[in-house]
Formats: sequence, structure tokens, C-alpha cells
Amino acid sequence: HEDIKKQTGRFQQYIEQYKESLQHLAEEGLQVITYNFMPVLDWLRTDVAFTMPDGSRALYFERAAFIAFDLFLLQRPGAEQDYTADAINLAKTRFAGMTAMEKERLFKNTMLGLPGSDEAFTPDNVLRALATYHAIDAKKLKEHLFYFLQQVLPVAEAAGLQMAIHPDDPPYPVLGLPRIMSTAQDVRDMLLALPSAANGLCFCTGSFGARADNDLLAMMKEFGKHIFFLHLRNTKRDSAGNFYEAAHLEGDADMFAIMQQALRLMQERKASIPMRPDHGHQMLDDLHKKTYPGYSGIGRLKALAELRGLEHGIAASM
Repeated sequence: HEDIKKQTGRFQQYIEQYKESLQHLAEEGLQVITYNFMPVLDWLRTDVAFTMPDGSRALYFERAAFIAFDLFLLQRPGAEQDYTADAINLAKTRFAGMTAMEKERLFKNTMLGLPGSDEAFTPDNVLRALATYHAIDAKKLKEHLFYFLQQVLPVAEAAGLQMAIHPDDPPYPVLGLPRIMSTAQDVRDMLLALPSAANGLCFCTGSFGARADNDLLAMMKEFGKHIFFLHLRNTKRDSAGNFYEAAHLEGDADMFAIMQQALRLMQERKASIPMRPDHGHQMLDDLHKKTYPGYSGIGRLKALAELRGLEHGIAASM
């Protein structure tokens, strides 16, 4: 809840209810709880139907379009201070070349809301929500995360649950909001502050992989015993700060090496690590259906088959 992230309003009550929910989930047999600590918004993309060469559709983040959205559509106060003059000029050019329909689509895509919800944000409620974080920087937000974990981890431990935080997506500040789970150092800070067997990661290769300075394999080796859930997906980024959801066995992440390390971790722990093929391309019959962007069925089943085949081949050779 936003009150927990900001430590405002009824945050203590919500934390108590969170503890109760954890106990109920454990009673029903759940073992891993994935959550995130991203302020206001979840993942952000500027295009939710980016056409790939094979005709399928992918999620895409275009930096110039996002800056244009921030400056000229949302019109966030003080937004220009977050960008260089060159970036602003590129955004002006990009915005000037858009049709009215393209501008409307950009706003809708960027403010899509939370996965699983058809409810989009409006400029007014987004600006109001952003304003509530004016006094909260990354240091303060981390303190709030650590406080939350101090409260809930003992309950998780007692119930045999593992808490797995999902990284930021994209893994850097957006709309003036702090992001606190974007780098290896962010993970270290959390694990050092809360050294608990129940404190760990949902290791999302797509979110962490959208930053060139995140070495995914090194992170898996360093934080291996704290990886409780694997979100395996791939992104392809460029030097301009753009990235799109690539096919799961393509993109910038070395999925072979990642799967190989995952199997090593499972051998060491003598336990399976839950995995899902996060996101997927919209393709084939799903192109003609209403599906939530990134969560259409056929593309994710294709990705699951590819990842299971990769796992099987590596396991057979180990």
C-alpha cells in the first residue's frame, strides 16, 4: 500500500493486515510471496504493441517518447530538471512529429496502470500521487522498506514463507520518483540491513537486465541463496536508453548462462526454484483478442516451452 511506502496515514494498520495475510497464505500452502516497493506506478512502457519483424507485438520503452510524455503531456512541475538539454531537444522533436492520435496513445500506454487492471491513471491523479513523494528520496524510501521488512519478516519466518522483492522496472528513477531495487548495491543494502532466511529476491532478468551495468550472472552468483523466484525474460537495449521485450532466448541477457547458474543453485540447495516466463509477445490468434499487454497466453507458452527445453538440455549435460 502507498501508505506503507510513504509511512503515512494508516500504514501501521496496513502492516498488521499484511502480517495476517501472510499467515493465511501460509495456511493455504503458499511458500513464496513476491512484492515490489515501486512508488505510485508499476512497470512503465511507451508502446505496448511494438511490432516485431515476425509480426508479433512486444512491450517497448522509448526514452525520447517518455520524456516527451513527462514534459508535454503530463506536464510534471520541475520535470525539465531531470533531463539534459540534448534529451529535452530530442523529446521536443519527437513530440512535434506525433499526430494527435499518437500523443493520445502514448499517454494511454505510459499510464496504463497496474498489471491485471484495466483502470488507467489520469493526469490529475498521477500528479497528485507524485506530489505526495516530494519529501521522500531514495534513502528515505529504503528506510521505509527496511522498516516494513523488520515488521513482516519475523511473521514470514515463523510461517515458513520466503519474501521475494521484485526489482524496479525500468531500473532507474522515473517521473521524479525514487527507485530502490535497481542495482546489485540496492540488493546488498537490503540483505545487509535485514539478514533473514526469509528475506530475498524475485530475480527478474528483464528488469535488472534493462541496465547495462547490471551483471546478471555475477548477481546470481552473489545473491544465489536469496533468490526465491525466477522471472525469466529478455530485453534488448540500445545506447539511447530504449529497450524492448526480446524473445526469451534472444536479447542482451545470456539465457543459457542464466539457466545454467539457476540449475547449479538448485543442485546446491537441493530444492527447486519457482520460475515463470515473465511477459511474452502477443502473437498468432492472440493478435485478434483483447489481452493485457505482456500477458497474452500464446507468447508466454512459447517462452515457457523454450525455457523448459533449455533447462532440460543443460540438465542432461551436467
